Amino acid sequence: MTTLENRPKTALLVIDVQNGVVAAAHERDAVVANVASLVDRARVEQVPVVWVQHNDEELPRQSEEWRIVPELSRGDDEPLVEKSYPDAFEDTTLESVLAGLGAGRLVVAGAQTDVCIRSTLHGALVRGYDAILVSDAHTTEDMSKWGAPTPDKVIAHTNLYWRYQTAPGRTGGTVETKDVDFAG
Repeated sequence: MTTLENRPKTALLVIDVQNGVVAAAHERDAVVANVASLVDRARVEQVPVVWVQHNDEELPRQSEEWRIVPELSRGDDEPLVEKSYPDAFEDTTLESVLAGLGAGRLVVAGAQTDVCIRSTLHGALVRGYDAILVSDAHTTEDMSKWGAPTPDKVIAHTNLYWRYQTAPGRTGGTVETKDVDFAG
């Protein structure tokens, strides 16, 4: 249902699954395994995989913290979008990459749920994309000492409200890793 013309394809968007981002993340290993499963399936089904990698003072380029986790590897032909803001569309090449791929529907996985995942999901929807969140393939760290809910609650709340997210001509929604249908 995307509102973007001539964009019938789906892309898997892997956001910030970097050493420094997921080191202390909730259920890190299970989430990374689910992301790896999605990447493998997307490759088999010839669905584009687009990698998003954050950089800032805490994640300087080429540092160990900045690198994608060792359980995942980006294919040479898979686009990499570098970002410095939570919304992966903001001041990046993501829109032009997705346009070049003909993608109007995004399947989203990665980190962190309460920052970059939420921002990118909303950014996608307002830009005309359908944006599906993989409910068991995103995570965040514990920010409860600063007043945030515990990670399990942040993840559950995000899954709850995104499940019903819509806009004119666009849909959100959630799906578990095992039920992802790249064909839409």
